Amino acid sequence: MRDRLREILAQHGRLSVPVEELGDRSDLYQAGLTSLATVSLMLAIEDAFDIEFPDALLSRKTFRSIDALAVAIEQLQVKA
Repeated sequence: MRDRLREILAQHGRLSVPVEELGDRSDLYQAGLTSLATVSLMLAIEDAFDIEFPDALLSRKTFRSIDALAVAIEQLQVKA
């Protein structure tokens, strides 16, 4: 899952740091993720993993790292 997230980040995150240089716990906002790019990233993740982020998960905390995103996706997949 984290490899797929990295692919999506590379395509939609508009990061100022190459995804390959980021660790799973690296702060994506420090790596250049903007609120506008977060929306594009969210839509791409929803499409790729066939999930929908509820309003409660639409926060900076959810999108702060690859690990945080993976946890959120796993929780949403369990509920589906």
